[in-house]
Formats: sequence, C-alpha cells, structure tokens
Amino acid sequence: MADIKYYDVILKPVITEKSMAGMGEKKYTFLVHPEANKSQIKEAVEKMFDGAKVKKVNTMNCEGKTKRRGMTYGKTAKTKKAIVQLTDDSKDIEIFAGL
Repeated sequence: MADIKYYDVILKPVITEKSMAGMGEKKYTFLVHPEANKSQIKEAVEKMFDGAKVKKVNTMNCEGKTKRRGMTYGKTAKTKKAIVQLTDDSKDIEIFAGL
C-alpha cells in the first residue's frame, strides 16, 4: 500500500441532488482515493478545511460500470465515495457555499 498524504486523499466533491440535500444536516460527499481509510479521510477534511470537525465518516466502494462500444465490452474505473458528517459546532465547508 502506498503512503497516502492528506492532500492526496480527497479527489473532488460530489455534486448531486442527493448530496445537496444532505448539506442541511452537515453531510458532505467526496470522491476519495480508493486505498484511503476512514481515519485518513477524517484527517484530510480537518486539515484541508479550516474549522471543520468531523463527527462521522461513511465510505462506499463503487464498482465500475460495464460499457460497450460496438462489439467490445469494457469497464469504467472503480471509485470510492465518502460521506463526511460534521459536528454541530463546526464551520461549513466553503466549496459548497455557492451551490
């Protein structure tokens, strides 16, 4: 397993209707490195976003979808998503502020 630094853990935020609905409960969804564990994700969120205190982290591994082009079949890449819940007294994450 590679040595993953905190700035390599979070790849990008997930912007969907379901993830936007969770923001009212201070739940934020991110695509994360496939080998990152919950404690690394918690550390990365707290270091990258000032004033954020993580209460809970839920992760899910998503298999790649099967795609077809003509007669050839292939799969898209596997991904890992993390739903991060912040504590009530922590500040909101600024990335999602204007959405």
